[in-house]
Amino acid sequence: MNRRRFITAAAGTAAALTCATPLTAHAAPSAPSGTERRLLTEWFAATYRSMEAMTTELGLATDKIDVSGGGTPVPSAQTSPTNIGCGLWSTVAAAGLGLISESTMHRRLDRALSAVERLERAHGFWFNWYDAHDGSLLTAWPETGDPVRPFLSTVDNAWLVTGLRIAADADPALRPRVAALLADADWSYYYTPYDPADPVAGPGQLRGGYWPDKPGKGEPTGHHYGALNTEPRMASYLGIADGSVPSDHYWHLFRTLLPGAGQEQEPSGAYTEIDGVRVWQGHYTYRGLDVVPTWGGSMFEALMVPLFVPESEWSPRSWGLTHQRYVRAQIEHGLAEQGYGYWGFSPASVPEGGYSEYGVDALGMQEEGYRSLGVVTPHACFLALAQAPTEAVANLRGLDRAFGAYDDRYGFRDSVDVTTGRVSDFVLALDQGMVIAALAQRLRPGLLQAPFRTGGFASRVRPLLRKERFSI
Repeated sequence: MNRRRFITAAAGTAAALTCATPLTAHAAPSAPSGTERRLLTEWFAATYRSMEAMTTELGLATDKIDVSGGGTPVPSAQTSPTNIGCGLWSTVAAAGLGLISESTMHRRLDRALSAVERLERAHGFWFNWYDAHDGSLLTAWPETGDPVRPFLSTVDNAWLVTGLRIAADADPALRPRVAALLADADWSYYYTPYDPADPVAGPGQLRGGYWPDKPGKGEPTGHHYGALNTEPRMASYLGIADGSVPSDHYWHLFRTLLPGAGQEQEPSGAYTEIDGVRVWQGHYTYRGLDVVPTWGGSMFEALMVPLFVPESEWSPRSWGLTHQRYVRAQIEHGLAEQGYGYWGFSPASVPEGGYSEYGVDALGMQEEGYRSLGVVTPHACFLALAQAPTEAVANLRGLDRAFGAYDDRYGFRDSVDVTTGRVSDFVLALDQGMVIAALAQRLRPGLLQAPFRTGGFASRVRPLLRKERFSI
């Protein structure tokens, strides 16, 4: 690692942080300058090329590609509902930013939708792993041959449904087919109604998912998604918006675990009653910043959902403020607490190989939460564009200058160990999909948000966010 570049990049990012707008309530950042717009557009084009390279002839985005070689990368065999959703909204974003034509967008969406229509489903939802090349259900892991038990994941189905809704909004010709696909996707399948006599057994929350190979509904996971500020809230919003999950489900999610429960820190806050539900409005404090924690402490838990649902706009003094502070806390961790010189921590490829969960332990409820370990994940930096665009761009440029983290063929590599200089050989569809959505939101605000501003999102979800009163 070039030590001079390391110190220079760290100083520049720290200076940008010092000059940041005071954290009071959410305020939209100024529009990008011409120079920033050109840079972000270049990054977008390279990132979209990676999504094209990950897409099979069948039309499905695969899980990942190895970009370390000089030739054309070979897509992995497997795909998931999340990968497919990322591919769909990436194509819409590429058309919306003028990278591809409307006719090309239609052809690509039509091909992907035809593939989705042929995938095996159960209870109206998609399984977690398919062969991306022929659409068959995976029962053995391609790389090892280990058996795969087909599973219906709540959160992964949420991201596919998100992509389908975006595709239908962008291409009216596809709307009847998407509507037919979603007609059977009833989120109450995952929902356990609230039982005031036994809130442990009946928490009013969504299950993590089901293995449907048992009679009836199938075998459920042993856990529910109880934390509010995590990525499964997209499934909660989708269910509330279409009326398959009651609105009070939102108030039964945890801002923090209750006082006295085993969690990362003893929360501050107070009880309040909203819509007849007694809500613990708890928060954590990290380096002087009061925030609503995520489960593990990673960036994508907090900031993937608002790429699509305008939480900061609809709830500026609650969601908007905690989003800002979450970004600041990640910056503080990387620059001040750990002294890495860089920041942005979220699950990603291990630079040496494999996959792991990275984050800021103190920002997660889980007692043994995700740790940063010096591994910076570019997609986490891109997620901060809405809250700290100057700092995010400086951080990403620093990662490129010091480590060669950017590849002008396929965008930023998935992760960088800034303590060793090792850069991942891979890009992942999930992480590139977040990069594309974040860039689209910065370059053309609202481009991917249209289907989540109308209908049940406007009539059912927005009023909940308007009532939200975090204790921060």
